[in-house]
Amino acid sequence: MLTPLPPETPAEMPAQPLWRWDKSAARPSAPPGMRALVRRSALISLTLILAVWASYGMYQVMSVNSLTSLQVLILILFVPNFTWIAFWFVSAILGCIQLLRPQPVLRVPKLAPGTSMILSKRTALLVPTYNEPPHRIYANVQAMYEALQEMGALRSFDFFILSDTTDAAIWLEEEEGFRDLRARTGGEANLFYRHRPENIARKSGNIEDFCRRWGLNYDHMIVLDADSLMTAEAIIRLAATMEIHPEAGVIQSAPQLINGGTLFARLQQFASHAYGPVVAAGLAYWHMGDGNYWGHNAIIRTRAFLESAGLPALPGRAPFGGHILSHDFVEAALMRRKGWKVYMAEEIGGSYEESPPSLIDYAGRDRRWCQGNMQHMAVLPVRGLHWLSRMHLGLGIYGYLASPIWLTFLLVGVLLTLQAFYIRPEYFTSEFQIFPAWPVINPQLAAWLYGITMAVLLGPKILGAMLLMRRRANPAGFGGRWRILIGLFLETLLSSLTAPVMMLIQTSAVFGSLAGRDIGWRTQRRGDDRAPLREIIQRHSGHTFLGVALGVSSYAVSPLLLAWMSPVVLGLVLAIPLSAMGASYRYGQGLARAGLLLTPEESCPHPIIIRSRKIMEELSLKGAPTDDPLKRIATDADLRALHLAMLPAPRARVKGEVNTDLVVAMAKLQQADTLQEAIRFLSAREKLTVLGSKEGIDRLVRLAQARHAAQ
Repeated sequence: MLTPLPPETPAEMPAQPLWRWDKSAARPSAPPGMRALVRRSALISLTLILAVWASYGMYQVMSVNSLTSLQVLILILFVPNFTWIAFWFVSAILGCIQLLRPQPVLRVPKLAPGTSMILSKRTALLVPTYNEPPHRIYANVQAMYEALQEMGALRSFDFFILSDTTDAAIWLEEEEGFRDLRARTGGEANLFYRHRPENIARKSGNIEDFCRRWGLNYDHMIVLDADSLMTAEAIIRLAATMEIHPEAGVIQSAPQLINGGTLFARLQQFASHAYGPVVAAGLAYWHMGDGNYWGHNAIIRTRAFLESAGLPALPGRAPFGGHILSHDFVEAALMRRKGWKVYMAEEIGGSYEESPPSLIDYAGRDRRWCQGNMQHMAVLPVRGLHWLSRMHLGLGIYGYLASPIWLTFLLVGVLLTLQAFYIRPEYFTSEFQIFPAWPVINPQLAAWLYGITMAVLLGPKILGAMLLMRRRANPAGFGGRWRILIGLFLETLLSSLTAPVMMLIQTSAVFGSLAGRDIGWRTQRRGDDRAPLREIIQRHSGHTFLGVALGVSSYAVSPLLLAWMSPVVLGLVLAIPLSAMGASYRYGQGLARAGLLLTPEESCPHPIIIRSRKIMEELSLKGAPTDDPLKRIATDADLRALHLAMLPAPRARVKGEVNTDLVVAMAKLQQADTLQEAIRFLSAREKLTVLGSKEGIDRLVRLAQARHAAQ
């Protein structure tokens, strides 16, 4: 009989107190030292110098005579947004220095090609999944399993597929896929599957459930996403680095994007490889041991996580109350509070993930992230957090607040223009004023400030491109130096055109989150699953209408106003064709054939990427079953036996607690005379509940048998 899970070793994972903290509860931790002080001082001081310089320049642009109330407002809005881009520009400069003259914080063991190393600790690789295509998950898991096996390191690793799936049909596919995965690999001792009947607290609850039940069996856990893929070398190096750094609680790799087929995905992929290393190196440079956790492609010390990272529900109502949605930042902050170090190991290559295939899929994920980051406002005042942990939370929050601030900045700029055209200026603002106050702006200084702002905004991209152009950076993997420049131009142009749309989407998400609107937990489109044109038109018709209205009204006021607003107007007017082009596999592959937007993983993919794709293609040929899952479980004895063997034990309920979904579903099953009636009566949620109940499955079988007996 198939045994999907190892024996449990129950552990406590107490919810951490947020509003009280005793410093003595933290483990001894070495102070950051002079190097950390110098690096962080450089980051903050250079950012402030740039911000003050630009803000003073903006003040001079506006205050040729005196500031009006609208000019004061536009100056107030300019300061935080310029500080924001200056921060990332300075961080990228520090990253560039780090890449040119490496001064690593972590000792990361190196692996000679084809060799392994002896690991003394055991590590679990966790693959949380929620209604994802099972064949994609199992292809990646099998590729990683085989790679570790080839290197002789499999004895140190186990894989857990942790399903929170709520689609009954996908649940059965997961179980069949798991059975077949074990059959293909012979991995009974290292491959495990668990389906959670109630996905409490979403992904964080999924990981917590593993930790409580099997966490003590493993020294470390590598948390992956459903689209994550890591080379055996990367997995082994992460585990080895954790072993030689006993102070480390989390070591985060820097995943790069792969497998992009659509134009949008390939643009994101190119940006990830071209600019990502500079950004990641900059973060590692000043994070040192006070870094962040991104929720996937990272290794975590299991006992440290159990003791430090139990998440309580936040008091109050949404958006700030309830289960913590963006759990990763908070878990890292709590572990750092407990004295564990959180590192970024950007030098470990071979860590991969995938991009959403289209702008609307990216926006859907971004809305969910926005909701989680807005909730972090309630976490900022938590007692005992390291100041850098608060900074990470604050940066995440401002990353979304920047959009409504930018939008307000643009609107105030329009009002200033309207004021200049339609409102008669007040030349004498004082009773005893001799000379008039002319409402003018310094155009030369304004042009200079615009140039500085664009240089700071595009600085990380320029630095990334410069490093790629160096011979040592192997520009051939990107198609050569000229193709790097063309790719840089295309990515900058198209990302600039889509920026106004993302500004409106993020602004809507911010206000929706603050109003307490929950966007839910939706399955992401993966791979090249193209967004339908009808959906694209529906999502962007409002943006297009707004762009046309803004363009017409701007031109009616002044052609100069239209020229000033043209980047925003053009992006909004072209929202539908740009989004449709981005979602197109044909455009993406056309550029690939021309050698544009290439990445090294496309030009010369790692063997594990090739192997994963091959397995994925083989598994996709089988296709998904078309019959209703209840019909399949009632009529297929082999599938039913597999499902019952993998069914988790019923959760013990407290006295008075009733599973209302099961009660209602069983009542409907009792009323049904045929299997078809039962299928028609039950909702999707009730079907899932019936599949989780042996009693419900028995009733389905009796209905199916009654039909055969009648025939």
